[in-house]
Amino acid sequence: MQFVSYLAEGHDQLAFLVDGLLFDCDLVHPELPGSMNMFLLYWDELLPVAANVNAAIRDGRISRDKGLPLDNVSLLSPVPFPASCRDGYAFRQHVAAARRNRAVPMIPEFDEYPIFYFTNHHSIQGPGNVLCMPDHLQKLDFELEAAIVISRAGRNIPASEADSYIAGLMIMNDLSARRLQMEEMLLNLGPAKGKDFATAVGPALVTLDELQSYETNCKEGHTGKAWNLPMTCRVNGIEVSAGNLADMDWTFAEIIERASYGATLQPGDIIGSGTVGTGCFLELNGTGKLNDPSYSEQWLQAGDNVEMEIQGLGKLVNTIIAEESDLSLFANKKKPA
Repeated sequence: MQFVSYLAEGHDQLAFLVDGLLFDCDLVHPELPGSMNMFLLYWDELLPVAANVNAAIRDGRISRDKGLPLDNVSLLSPVPFPASCRDGYAFRQHVAAARRNRAVPMIPEFDEYPIFYFTNHHSIQGPGNVLCMPDHLQKLDFELEAAIVISRAGRNIPASEADSYIAGLMIMNDLSARRLQMEEMLLNLGPAKGKDFATAVGPALVTLDELQSYETNCKEGHTGKAWNLPMTCRVNGIEVSAGNLADMDWTFAEIIERASYGATLQPGDIIGSGTVGTGCFLELNGTGKLNDPSYSEQWLQAGDNVEMEIQGLGKLVNTIIAEESDLSLFANKKKPA
């Protein structure tokens, strides 16, 4: 099944997405809620009902005349009000390349345990415009990722059971203001202002049953589901990144195990995979300059169109928009005494 949230008369509306048409959940069945946040609170009880309704839409028992064209609405994040948002660091290729480009050795701890950071869950958005302040546009970057949504509360969840806590997958663009990020992290905290302005997810939350045909073995020595899903990013129609979700070294199940250690995960928590290898300009620019000192760096600019596609999960399209403000954190920095 595929679920989307869209803006309807000033509020979020949950709908099935079937063949480019939206079917409001609460209109096609009285037991289904009209919001994703409410659905997630009762996920286990409502999922079988939703599956029957989805099947009825697909086989014509529910008329397609009740559907609303996807192009006629403004999509929100599939989970408009996430309980939290963590982002992982699961692709070894990305980590190794980024460290090589900085002339530092691969960190051995990567292979010992999965890590993540918290980002601003109030800045989660769906497709559409991404508002950026002037400082964000100094080395603005995309990051090509996938994300999961937690479907039930859990604490100290073993990796062997963790996949049952996943409601589904969606595309994630962990937008990054690299100059802000690099400057802040000199103080060994963050990322903060380099990350908290926007994280785009969507367009739909795709449940795991719909992805069964893509399942593959996870990396040797690891535990949990993996999916053979090619992923690409295009900027202004030009492909700049390509990878595969199956290249995750740490699985989502293993990240859940670590995230839930001594902490209770909640329905609606979002957890990102981290960046796929070659999945951001920071890595691509570093590799380019390593191979050719005259390489010209590329960063996102105001007006750029960023299109991410993951097989089975759809396309997430965002446009970079410069906010009408001259306020600058860089300009307001205190000078050393």
